[in-house]
Amino acid sequence: MNHERVRDLGTLAPCLVDTGMVVNKADMLRLLQDLGQVSYSHLEDGLVLSADQGLIMEVFADPQQATLVANHTLYINVHSFDYLEMGKTNGDQSHFDLVQDNRRLRLVPLSDPMKDHMTRTVNTAALEAMVADALSASWDACLDDDRNFFD
Repeated sequence: MNHERVRDLGTLAPCLVDTGMVVNKADMLRLLQDLGQVSYSHLEDGLVLSADQGLIMEVFADPQQATLVANHTLYINVHSFDYLEMGKTNGDQSHFDLVQDNRRLRLVPLSDPMKDHMTRTVNTAALEAMVADALSASWDACLDDDRNFFD
């Protein structure tokens, strides 16, 4: 396809790989919603005000609600921030900085999405097998009851 023709149709969407600035709220939601367990730091003017570990319970977009971080849980509203900055720490660990003026909420994932996905896939398959076994046993029991009824 001719690249000039693509440009005529509109601006290309950005492509960010491991680093960059995300301003679109839907993109921010997509990046944050599967982080799971994180280490977080709350910084203001470059100074760490607090740091801990927690579990991201919810990521949402609502201009009327707050971002809440308490009791090792995080409820993140992307409307609380101007943009998200992706980057890598010195140890090559991914981090996501939610930025609003001179304040940052840095999130460093503690869970591995590839391992988590495999675990979920295995758990789903195991659950499906258990349900199939239970349904099969239930049908067998019904058939046995019907046979005994007519004897």
